Amino acid sequence: ALFTMKATVIATFFGVFLTCTYTAKEATKKTKKAKLYVPQIDCDVKAGKIINPEFIAKCPPGCQDVKYRVYGTDIYASFSSVCNAAIHSGIIDNTGGKILVQKVAGHSGYRGSFSNGVRSLSLPRWRESFLVSEGKPRKGVTYPSTLEYSPSKSAAVKSGNVDVPTGDAVRKEYQTTPVPTPATQMATTTPTPTTTTTDPSTTVPQPTTTPAATRTTAAAAKTRPGLHRVRDMAFRGTFTYASNRNILRHNTGVQRQEPVATFQRAAGSPAHLAMETDSWKPGLSLFDTGFSSKEELNPKPLEPISQGNQNCKVDLSFLMDGSWSIGKRRFQLQKRFLGNVAQALGIGSAGPLMGIVQYGDDPSTEFNLKTYANSKDLRNAIEKIQQKGGLSNVGKALSFVNKNFFLDANGNRGGAPNVVVVMVDGWPTDRVEEASRLARESGINIFFVTVEAAAQSEKQNVIEPNFVDKVLMCRTSGFYSINVPSWFSLHKVVQPLVKRVCDTDRLACSKTCLNSADIGFVIDGSSSVGTGNFRTVLQFVANISKEFEISDTDTRIGAVQYTYEQRLEFSFDKHSTKQDVLNAIKRISYWSGGTSTGAAISYASEHLFSKSKPNKRKIMILITDGRSYDDVSMPAMAAHQNGVIAYSVGVAWAAPDELEAIASDPAKEHSFFVDEFDNLYRYVNQLIQNICTEFNSQPRN
Repeated sequence: ALFTMKATVIATFFGVFLTCTYTAKEATKKTKKAKLYVPQIDCDVKAGKIINPEFIAKCPPGCQDVKYRVYGTDIYASFSSVCNAAIHSGIIDNTGGKILVQKVAGHSGYRGSFSNGVRSLSLPRWRESFLVSEGKPRKGVTYPSTLEYSPSKSAAVKSGNVDVPTGDAVRKEYQTTPVPTPATQMATTTPTPTTTTTDPSTTVPQPTTTPAATRTTAAAAKTRPGLHRVRDMAFRGTFTYASNRNILRHNTGVQRQEPVATFQRAAGSPAHLAMETDSWKPGLSLFDTGFSSKEELNPKPLEPISQGNQNCKVDLSFLMDGSWSIGKRRFQLQKRFLGNVAQALGIGSAGPLMGIVQYGDDPSTEFNLKTYANSKDLRNAIEKIQQKGGLSNVGKALSFVNKNFFLDANGNRGGAPNVVVVMVDGWPTDRVEEASRLARESGINIFFVTVEAAAQSEKQNVIEPNFVDKVLMCRTSGFYSINVPSWFSLHKVVQPLVKRVCDTDRLACSKTCLNSADIGFVIDGSSSVGTGNFRTVLQFVANISKEFEISDTDTRIGAVQYTYEQRLEFSFDKHSTKQDVLNAIKRISYWSGGTSTGAAISYASEHLFSKSKPNKRKIMILITDGRSYDDVSMPAMAAHQNGVIAYSVGVAWAAPDELEAIASDPAKEHSFFVDEFDNLYRYVNQLIQNICTEFNSQPRN
């Protein structure tokens, strides 16, 4: 019996032991099977909208979009798109993936750069930042499976006063119900969420939202008007506010809150330490900030025509960057900069005239040179310009200006240097070298103001590296380029730019291949040419001449016809307009006779090029159809030594060795041959291009 009882106890003990062991194993299995649920966020969600101080989230594919703003490099301002920041930092690519986000204190400066296909922008200061890394949980940290967001607010925007934060604290208030009257407000119990954030230089922000009880202060007893969206504050401690018509937006659908960047200055703080804060507003996004695109203004009479700064007579076109990469707020900074430049220039009919072309995917003229004749009207017009968006196609914009802007119909004055100032956010998205070359050859001075250039590690992503070096008119000088590290410091280069643009003595590059030469045509009038072919030669001469800017101060044209003898058809100082030159060419009569090309070169050197101006390039274009009766090499060498650049054009029976002897070095770029007169027209563009290529290859400071 005793044995049986012991056996029963042992069996019971083992049964209990096995039961406990099984239960523990099952619990362990359940524990092991419990995995962290990673919440998914949208591409446009910003770190400032998520309350959790540290979290893991999953980004969907396809987030690489210019609309999802990113501010900073390595460390990002809190209103950046979380997923785009992760792509920019290289944690994920455009296929999405898990990321780890950690909130940190705000910074006094965020550096913009281009990385992994995402363009981040710079920012002077923000109240909160965040870091992104691979989506691996850290030991000892519990991550939420559901993210907490800032509560949604209704869009109760009414006319009234703007809440302006003062001191170091920034208060953000939202109203979720219609505003009660003073009589009913004291009785209401509707909570009003309030968020208070302290100075990021003293504490690490831990975003929290606390429902406030009924307000009992005297201020609360007043009728609270809806909060305005505060537009970009002015620099150096001044405030500017958008008018009501720029703020009211009707939106009947679901409204999403986005941050709106503002500048403000703490009371009593230095102007240069202006604190930048965010004000969340329903139905608006950072992408939408700025002036209303449909602003209706009462028409005002234009100011009287001003004489302007007569020491700065230039025809000026600004190429304004309207691409999406610049952002709405930086577009406003750019407009402010252009307005300040217009004021500093002193616009007027006897001084500088200024027009603006905005470029994105495609360029378009906002207004031309003759639209505004004083700085005040010009500044007002600049303020109303709306952003185009798109890519940053600078090359296309330069081509547009070259062909369409500096025309007489648009106010081009002819005697004033043509100047283009190109504003570029980062770098162009197309090629600019060829377009700038053609613009230079048309007599346009090109200045570049580049802001926030590509980071050193990302220059391989740029379509045309060192594009500024390729497009400057005077490559040996930094006179034509200004680099600004940030849009927020753009105001510092107003005076330096104006000084350079107005320094017409330094605009040496306005001397181009098309407006700085004395061109002498030496035309074979021998009997082998014939009357009909001679008219074809004259048409060839006219086609070349009309491509140049002709005046007594620009390019001048002269002509010599030869047979055995020589005749000066007209000298460089005979005709001072293009039409007069073309008419003079048409009037040249066919002479007929032998072919003494060497003597003709000597005659042109003595009677034509000896009268050339010292600051002009002396270019001789000789057209002949046969071998010369005399030596050409010695007269040609003498002409070369006297600074004459010689081009030879041979037709039919012209001798190739003589053509090369006449031509300047290298002969293959200065001599041409066609089999018959009717094909001369094919070499007009090639000849002009070679003239301009040689001109642009010469160093000029």
